[in-house]
Amino acid sequence: MMADALEVGKAGPAEDPSCRAAREEGAPGKAGEPDDLANYLELQPEGRPGGKKLCGYLNKLGGKGPLRGFKTRWFIFEHRTCHLYYFRTAQDCSPLGSIDLAKAVFNYSLQAEEGTFEIMTPAKDYTLMAKNGEVMMYWLQQLQQKRWEHSEEQNHLVIDNPNISPEQPELLPAPKQEEETDEFLDPVKTPTDHVGAEAASLPVALQPTTLHNISLKHLGTEIQNFGSKTVFQFSGNRALRESRTCFEETNQAPNETPEDLSQTKGEDATVRGTQQEGEKAPSRKFSGYNLKSLTIRHNSNPPTLERDPGKEEIAPDKTARLYNDILGLTSELNAQRELVRLLHRALEAAQREKRACTSYLSSDEATRLELVRHKVRQIGELENRACLLGKEKRELELSLRLQTDLTDELKQHALLLMEKNHAKQEVILKLSEQMANESTRPENCSKHTADVMSKLEQRITHLKDDQEAYRTQNKFLNSEIYQVTQLWQATADREKALDMKCAALEAKYCQVESTYLSMLRKLHDSASKQEESQREMVKQLIADQSKLEVKAKPGSQVGGFLNEYDEYGFKMVSSPVQGKMLLAKIRALEQKSMQLLANQEGQEKAVQVKWANHLSGRSFGELLPSPELKTMIRNGILKECRQHVWKWCINRWVRHIRDRHDSKRYQELLKLCKNKDQAASKQIELDIPRTLTNNRLFSSPTSKMVQKLRRVLLAYSWQNPNIGYCQGLNRLAAIALLILREEEDAFWCLVAIVDCIMPEDYYSKTLTGSQVDQRVFKDLLSEKLPRLMSHFDQYNVDLSYITFNWFLVIFVDSLQSNVLLKVWDAFLYEGAKVIFRYALAIFKYNEQEILKLSDNLAIYDYLGCLTQNISDGRKLMYIAFEEMNPFPLRLLQNRRTVHLEKLKAELRELESIREAYVSERVEQEVTIDGASEDEDESERNRPGVPSPQFPAGESSKS
Repeated sequence: MMADALEVGKAGPAEDPSCRAAREEGAPGKAGEPDDLANYLELQPEGRPGGKKLCGYLNKLGGKGPLRGFKTRWFIFEHRTCHLYYFRTAQDCSPLGSIDLAKAVFNYSLQAEEGTFEIMTPAKDYTLMAKNGEVMMYWLQQLQQKRWEHSEEQNHLVIDNPNISPEQPELLPAPKQEEETDEFLDPVKTPTDHVGAEAASLPVALQPTTLHNISLKHLGTEIQNFGSKTVFQFSGNRALRESRTCFEETNQAPNETPEDLSQTKGEDATVRGTQQEGEKAPSRKFSGYNLKSLTIRHNSNPPTLERDPGKEEIAPDKTARLYNDILGLTSELNAQRELVRLLHRALEAAQREKRACTSYLSSDEATRLELVRHKVRQIGELENRACLLGKEKRELELSLRLQTDLTDELKQHALLLMEKNHAKQEVILKLSEQMANESTRPENCSKHTADVMSKLEQRITHLKDDQEAYRTQNKFLNSEIYQVTQLWQATADREKALDMKCAALEAKYCQVESTYLSMLRKLHDSASKQEESQREMVKQLIADQSKLEVKAKPGSQVGGFLNEYDEYGFKMVSSPVQGKMLLAKIRALEQKSMQLLANQEGQEKAVQVKWANHLSGRSFGELLPSPELKTMIRNGILKECRQHVWKWCINRWVRHIRDRHDSKRYQELLKLCKNKDQAASKQIELDIPRTLTNNRLFSSPTSKMVQKLRRVLLAYSWQNPNIGYCQGLNRLAAIALLILREEEDAFWCLVAIVDCIMPEDYYSKTLTGSQVDQRVFKDLLSEKLPRLMSHFDQYNVDLSYITFNWFLVIFVDSLQSNVLLKVWDAFLYEGAKVIFRYALAIFKYNEQEILKLSDNLAIYDYLGCLTQNISDGRKLMYIAFEEMNPFPLRLLQNRRTVHLEKLKAELRELESIREAYVSERVEQEVTIDGASEDEDESERNRPGVPSPQFPAGESSKS
């Protein structure tokens, strides 16, 4: 019995009014029966609290020139699309147009004619006029409510999405508090004579002439509506009436599929059949709300039962109990169905995964390649889905900007109204005081005074009316501003949720593509065990992946979401060896995936919050060294703050040098470069084309960055003539230019590194400081990683071939850009010991892989790409600053002093050996020359040897 009642309570699809008229053709009509559209509206409740369709006649301002004026239109709200459609009459089938209320704001002016209000949308502003102010306020409040409900539906669509993390904050706007409701307008009672389905049968107020009321802009629609009504009125063919198309059906929501329509039509047939049975057997039936509407309406308006007259009424408590049982069972049934559906999906997914794994393990190589192609197709589907999400994101951003602009305008307007209201209240108080003073005068005042008093009283009455009108307008604007603000906040939260969803999809895509490329690489490495056709197929797949990078333009995305260049211009996928490009791309994809997942987990946001709290109330020049700042810099400086923090760190190192020179020191050095030639200029010109070859900002000889780099290096060669220029300084200056942007700042950064942070003679011709640090590093490696160092000694591996360049250029062209900049952050703040920490951390990061190698050449080959294997920057940072402790600076300085003395002693010994060798070589040359002359003389004096003959006037030379 309860199931029958629930089945009756379901509402069918939107029914054509002509279809209903055709079905009831044989029934006798009632006097004053509403027209077909009114019947349609009665049959189509909103499915929301209230249950009535929002519709009625309003005057709409339209036309141009002499034809501009108000025209009466029938307006009807469609909640599925959140559009307000308008017709010329209630009997028309096709609308003349629609107003999108999802992004609209509402307003009305007291200076305009009574009942006039505005609907402002991003596309167009509409001016409408109701019969009176009460009807206008009812329309405005109802339109606000419909817009709010539509926004809630959009928020629920985002919240109910299983792809969004449950940790996301509540996206629904908070309800109005009790103390806020006093500032808003009270709900207006429904003017039943002017809105709703009943208004379609009433005569239209202020109806213009028929010719004036016709829309010339939509003349085709007018003709179509006129023909439809004529056919419906005069045709006696029932089939022709049933074939009339209803506006509600032709304008169905985009997400309504044919299957849903067929299912709904089936439900409608069931309802009609049940209603026919109900006519034969007396039974209680629900009103036209469906089961979903009952569930939604449970917490707001309890449903009511319709009782047939003459039947025994059900007790109220029993009715309520039955309805509570129905709603409880319905919600439990829906929950159980949803649970079963989810379990079915999970079971099907697990079975598909099991079948895929089983088929993959049991199949041959050709089948496995077919599975790989299937993964490629899945990647394509993910790309398309991500593109759609990106498009939706851009639309939401545009909507957010429009909502923000409209909110600002409404706030300014409300502020002006409040100021005007305050001024009028002051005028009223002054006039009241004047009236009080006048009332205390004797009654024998003159007639002129009485006239003035009456005028003042009339003015006061008008001002009070204006005050009340402004108070009403102020309350309405308060509610409008509050609702628009809440809608803006909900849109912003929805955009954040979609950003998180998009980032999760990007990370998943990168993981899938990385797995796919790894499989290709493994198949390529095992090519000797495959057939010729399979090897060719693998080579073709790898070639296809390479073509994606060749065809990609600068700034575009390689392989979907992997950008070709990062934000600093470094190439994401690069390898010095052409055969390792595939491996480089796999690492880049892994890095991108880890970065996206880190952002999704809120790590980036936590760093932003820490920097914001630390910098609150102070400028970058007011920073002070502290353990908290040290920890924050080690974790990485925020991108937006890196340039300013680097300037602050550099000024700490070079403040004593800048104090000795003029403030325009850099400009003076540039003048020297123009007037005089520097010996190092030739070497600088040779090294500039080899600077950061994997960065697009330095790829062209005519780029601005290359010109800046040349001037910075030439200026430093005049700043420190003892060094002039050393190979490696070009890369240090290039990194400084990428972050600091200004030439002078990059110049002082180079001064800070070479003259202040690094030891003396680090970049001199002998590179004494660099050689000392290599010996110190070997000692530290023996202490921190003894197994690894003994492994190197066993296979006679000289680490200086690898690590010397690390120390000389501070890991430039070795580490990936995101890790490199974090190393430089800590280096500019703490000094050179950071280089030792990260160098040890790199070997610790790869220790297990190196220990597996048992060949000298294999070890050198692996060390050549040692830094390229690092994709997890946070892990490397943890090893450098946690696992390498303790790391005292005094120990480092003592080791440097010891090795410097040893190196100087070795150099002196080498110099003495060189001098002895040179002197010995000179003596040998003199002895050899003397011996050759004696031999020539003895040869000439031997008997039988003729003496040389000289011409006359010449003498012989000894």
